[in-house]
Amino acid sequence: MISARWVAVCVVAALVAGCTTPVAYAPEPVPVVVDAGSTLSGPAAMAAFRQVASQIEPIAESMCRTEGNAANCDFRIVIDDRPNQPPNAFQTLDNFGRPILAFSVALIADARNVDELAFVIGHEAAHHIAGHIPQARQSALQGALIAGILAEAAGGGRAEIEAAQRTGATVAARSYSKEFELEADALGAEIAFHAGFDPLRGADFFDRLPDPGDQFLGTHPTNAARKAAVARVVARLRGY
Repeated sequence: MISARWVAVCVVAALVAGCTTPVAYAPEPVPVVVDAGSTLSGPAAMAAFRQVASQIEPIAESMCRTEGNAANCDFRIVIDDRPNQPPNAFQTLDNFGRPILAFSVALIADARNVDELAFVIGHEAAHHIAGHIPQARQSALQGALIAGILAEAAGGGRAEIEAAQRTGATVAARSYSKEFELEADALGAEIAFHAGFDPLRGADFFDRLPDPGDQFLGTHPTNAARKAAVARVVARLRGY
């Protein structure tokens, strides 16, 4: 039978859009602390991103060590400076298991203020803290195994078995993806809040994204649901 584990890893890698570490550079410290609400424009966005990252990183690492399920909490925040990359952010692991949080230049340029940057960085850190990639891989592996066994029992050949495994892995991985996104939104909002930023203002980032709707087996929840999750966290943290 085709390796179900290999199929599961490939499916999850495609879903999180991070197969390899991008060509990037780590944020460098900027001496002036960025205040919540600061607006961005032009070259200032890159400098602001580095400073926001330096403020988010210790909060995320502390929460990772005290509340998370991750073995490695030493985050490396990088800018994906490959040419012509679309607005994108993702988290992955390097060859030593160190978590990498990657953000494209286009995404940074699209941010309207530092609160949006803080929220997006916190969101990606939250995926790692909550252990979403290992959980998705395990679900995908189980889905691929079951689908492969059924296809083989039905007399399918190599191509049919592999196709069944891919479908099973995709369905299983996506079954939890909306839940994972909402968890990352909530925890990411908490990280941004404790770093001194306004998660409600940061979540306005969703207003400029196409709304995925409530699609069956979709990978992301509605934008309204995501903003509501952030609002609940902020209300709790502010004692409303």
